[in-house]
Amino acid sequence: MPLAKNILYDGSAAPLPERLSLRAGPLTLEYENGDLRYIRLGEHEIVRRIYVAIRDHNWGTVQPVFSNLNIDIGEDAFRISYDAENEEGDIHFVWHGDIVGTSQGTITFSMDGEAHSTFRRNRIGFCVLHPMELAGTPCRVQHVDGSHDDAYFPTTIAPQKVVDGETKPVIPFNEMVAMTYPLGEGVEAEIRCVGDIFEMEDQRNWTDASYKTYCTPLRLPFPVEVKAGTRIRQVVIVTMKGDVPSTRGSTQKQGVSLVVGGEARPLPAIGLGVASHGQALSEREITRLKALHLSHLRVGLRLSEPGWVEKLRRVSAEARAIGVRLEVAIFLSHAAKEELMEIANWLREEQSSIKTWLIFHEHEKVTDSQWLRLARQHLADYDPTIPLGTGTNVFFTELNRTHPPITDLDLVCYSLNPQVHAFDNSSLVETLATQAATVASARTFIGDTPLAVTPVTLKMRFNPNATGPEPQPEPGQLPPQVDVRQMSLFGAGWTLGSLKVLMGSDVQSLTYYETTGWRGVMETETGSPLPQKFHSLPGTVFPMYHVFADVGEFADGQMLPAASSDRLKVEGLALTKNGRMRVLVANLTATEQDIHLSGLPAQVRVRVMDESNVIAAMQTPAAFRKQAAELTPTENNHLDLHLRPYALARIDG
Repeated sequence: MPLAKNILYDGSAAPLPERLSLRAGPLTLEYENGDLRYIRLGEHEIVRRIYVAIRDHNWGTVQPVFSNLNIDIGEDAFRISYDAENEEGDIHFVWHGDIVGTSQGTITFSMDGEAHSTFRRNRIGFCVLHPMELAGTPCRVQHVDGSHDDAYFPTTIAPQKVVDGETKPVIPFNEMVAMTYPLGEGVEAEIRCVGDIFEMEDQRNWTDASYKTYCTPLRLPFPVEVKAGTRIRQVVIVTMKGDVPSTRGSTQKQGVSLVVGGEARPLPAIGLGVASHGQALSEREITRLKALHLSHLRVGLRLSEPGWVEKLRRVSAEARAIGVRLEVAIFLSHAAKEELMEIANWLREEQSSIKTWLIFHEHEKVTDSQWLRLARQHLADYDPTIPLGTGTNVFFTELNRTHPPITDLDLVCYSLNPQVHAFDNSSLVETLATQAATVASARTFIGDTPLAVTPVTLKMRFNPNATGPEPQPEPGQLPPQVDVRQMSLFGAGWTLGSLKVLMGSDVQSLTYYETTGWRGVMETETGSPLPQKFHSLPGTVFPMYHVFADVGEFADGQMLPAASSDRLKVEGLALTKNGRMRVLVANLTATEQDIHLSGLPAQVRVRVMDESNVIAAMQTPAAFRKQAAELTPTENNHLDLHLRPYALARIDG
């Protein structure tokens, strides 16, 4: 059955949200779905986003439904108002938003809300995101007691520490009512927050591309009961100070440039996770996975639970059929010695091709050295050359707050996903650049120890910070681990961007997603369990499959730098091997993009995957990949490319 264009774009049948360009005097900004984004003074980005967040007792975000939208836009001023309703489970919170931008360059965003039910919350109120490009910038902080501090936006990702049972950001932006930072010579931006006590955390810990000012402080207890009838009113004011230029802002640049060239670096090993649905791979799926030239499959074994032997036996056979080794993540309980003895005995009788052991404890977010030493004692007899690694099975922030026992391990690992705090397409694209920042920050405390990012997924695999049991999805609703964008062109473009950033960082191994199913790179033979929600076609590959195939054909090759002039719109990845060059380009936006490439060979072949041919690419991937594009000469090693929304291009030299 044909898929609608919007589904091909980002997996959802709903139309993409409308974004409005606004101006407040010298400031430019955008409005989308109740939020303000990308507030700029000329080329200086002041604020990345301002929005209202309702977080439940498990830190889950309750999404708003908007109504009564009123918009009045002038040449250099505007006013927007709307009503919002956040309702999920026992939470029912309703609020009115009012946003005013003046010709003097002041923006005031107010919310006035009321609880219509009694519920527990961890947070209600404004979040102000400051772009991560402010790293190292000085800032003057005004506290609630009237005092001031001089500080800097941290360069290395600042951890959150647990002190006396309380989680505290380790940066001096706390107990705040306002902050001021420079934008250029003689110009400052002031962000003032009214209605609660605010503090800041370094959101790069979770790969958000920002520092977040939020309420209420983490030093205060949570969750907190909010009784029906409770009113909450808050205001955020953005003001320019000093010699503010009268310019109406820079004009929008036409097109995006992508420059290829620079020092090449070896490609890391790339693998996939074993499918969580537990179904065996079909012969066709095995053939398709062989075409990806993978290094490994990751399998997780909870040795305290039954069934791990059968799982390891099945996965070992599939790995042999594909021609890869296993990255085995072992989860130990307090009966770790007996569990390790059992798996060691199994390995003596049945051989598995193991690439890496990852050791975790099911009650620890960062594995203690005692479990590593115990694992080495029992697993070394099987093959002492297999690296023994650990770190965390959850967010980088856990590794950042509790450093792993470097002297006891051969490899450090952590996982990534882009949807801890925000879930829209633009926010996911923003996280790409931050993935490199996590690697650079990890290097400050792990030194030259080999590093694996495993796994990278579009959504959280589980909630490690839940304060209560996670509810099962309602009938007919997708599990929280599933993102409809997995099967879309957007999912492929995001994956290309992630591969580009992480392969260009100092990592030895990367693991992504799963093999099959709605968390994988292809659909199962039987198809989606909820086709009315996850709109895939049975027995097909997802567009991201072709990204992995394009990269896999250059396995053991090298990566070349590819610099985009606007990474929020276009990202590129350049590969080289045995004298061949391949450049992969992704349009990361819902609008058409003109791209000017340079640094290419004299002649190239261009293949585009977009809404016009992506279904064929999904249904018959082998035939799609064999299609030969015409040889096209470049002009002085330059090429102009036009890509439809969320389209991808492959340029071969």
